[in-house]
Amino acid sequence: MASGGSAIRGSRVGAGPMGEQDRGFHADRVAISYWDALGNETVRYFAANLPEEEIPDIIDSPSTGLPAGRDKENPPSVAKTEPYKTHLAYVKERRSEEEAEQLLEDALNQLRARRGRPTTN
Repeated sequence: MASGGSAIRGSRVGAGPMGEQDRGFHADRVAISYWDALGNETVRYFAANLPEEEIPDIIDSPSTGLPAGRDKENPPSVAKTEPYKTHLAYVKERRSEEEAEQLLEDALNQLRARRGRPTTN
């Protein structure tokens, strides 16, 4: 015979004598509106006694995923996304051999300077 937890059959787990007032659902709250670049409004509720500096200025809009700000006239702009680059495009951006050697030499000289070794030029 298998026996489970101590919950009485048919009862809700975690149910107790507390009402909504005890859980804070009726605490004093203030509604703050946020707007994204597409004009969508999102309302978030914060505790009325929360200091102004703890209320975020920018949130992510749940309907679009775009950043949303508190200023309706000047909402945050849409994030700029770069198009997908092929491997060939990255290869074309590579530096020349001379630039690569100079960058490597500079990096090695910085490391040597941190360790107290003489640099080579």
